[in-house]
Amino acid sequence: MQKITPVDAKKIMDTQDDIYILDVRDPDELDEGYIDGSVLIPLDEVAQRAESLLPDKDKTLLVYCRSGKRSKDAAEILDNLGYKNVYDFGGILDWPFDLVI
Repeated sequence: MQKITPVDAKKIMDTQDDIYILDVRDPDELDEGYIDGSVLIPLDEVAQRAESLLPDKDKTLLVYCRSGKRSKDAAEILDNLGYKNVYDFGGILDWPFDLVI
């Protein structure tokens, strides 16, 4: 697992086609906006649902939440599940790019 900036995450999104973008917020937080193409798995469900929704453990996996705490926790869980390319880019509050509202 690596910590990267939102700008670095956006560069990956813009240059790699076959990636996962994981939003680990709660469903009611989607009203604040979300990153296009992201998959929602609330933090407390990551351990149970990640392998069925994100089956390729070799794919680049970008993780975010609201402020950065849950994304860090989720990235550690994913790392322990055997995902090889996990990048935590923190909270959507720091995301300077467009959101789906």
